[in-house]
Amino acid sequence: MTRTVYVNGEYLPETEAKVSIFDRGFLFADAVYEVTSVLDGKLIDFDGHAVRLQRSLDELEMASPCSKEDLLEVHRKLVELNGIDEGLIYLQVTRGSDGDRDFVFPSEDTPPSLVLFTQNKPGLADSPAAKKGAKVISIEDIRWGRRDIKTVQLLYPSMGKMMAKKAGCDDAWLVEDGYVTEGTSNNAYFVKNGTIVTRPLSNDILHGITRKAVLRMAQEAQMKIEERLFTIEEAQGADEAFTTSASAFVMPVIEIDGVQLGDGTPGPIARRLREIYLEESRNAAV
Repeated sequence: MTRTVYVNGEYLPETEAKVSIFDRGFLFADAVYEVTSVLDGKLIDFDGHAVRLQRSLDELEMASPCSKEDLLEVHRKLVELNGIDEGLIYLQVTRGSDGDRDFVFPSEDTPPSLVLFTQNKPGLADSPAAKKGAKVISIEDIRWGRRDIKTVQLLYPSMGKMMAKKAGCDDAWLVEDGYVTEGTSNNAYFVKNGTIVTRPLSNDILHGITRKAVLRMAQEAQMKIEERLFTIEEAQGADEAFTTSASAFVMPVIEIDGVQLGDGTPGPIARRLREIYLEESRNAAV
C-alpha cells in the first residue's frame, strides 16, 4: 500500500513526493526532526515534541514552517489517511533551498521545507524486544558538541547501530571522557539499590521527551533518581538498566559489553516504568 505523505503543504502519494536536489537538508544535513509515536490512533506527547522542535529551530536560527496548531492538524490528517493505529510520524524541517549549493545560509526569505510521513508499526506497545531486553556495546562518542539540538546528522549513530549489530547486540551506548552520554537513539539509565541513575541535561545529550516524562512518573511513584555522570563499569555493576525514546518507550537493557545484568531478564523498575508510561501516555494522547 502506498503511503500518503506531506510535503510543503501538499498531501501526496509517497511515489510523487519530491524536494529540490539543492535542499540544504540533503546537501548539508541542515535540518531538524522529530518522531512522534501513535497509539490507538492518537499522538503521544505531541506538545513536548512541538516545543522541542521549536527549540531546535531557534538554536539553528531556522524559520518555523508553520504553527503548532497547523502541525497538529497535519499529524492527525496523516494518521487518518494512512490508517495508523500504532506507529510513528516522522517530521523534518530543513532550511530549504535558494536553487544552488553554498555554505552560506540562503536569504532569510527562503522558505523552509517541511516533510512528514508515517510508519505503521503494529504491536509497537506490546514489543517482544521489550519483554526480552536489549544487549548493548559501548563505543567512543565522536559526535559534534550540540547533541541537544535534534538534527538529522545521524551518520555516526547509524554506524553505532551497525557496530552493535555486527557484535550480535541491539544497540550501543556512547562514551566520552570516560562517561556514558546516551544511546545511539535514546537516553541511558541504570538502577542500583533502587536508585535510577542517568546523565543530567546539557549540550552533551538530547533532551528526551520520553526521558522527561519517565523521570516525572518515576518521581511520582516515589522512586529515587540521581542525575549524574556514570561509567560503563558502574552500569555493568547495576541491578538493571534501560533506555527511553519516543519510538521504543522504556526498553530494558540486560547486557552491557558482554556483562549480564541481574539474572539476564528485564528488571522490575524498567518493566514498571514501561507499564506506567504506556498507561499514562495513552490517557493523555491527542
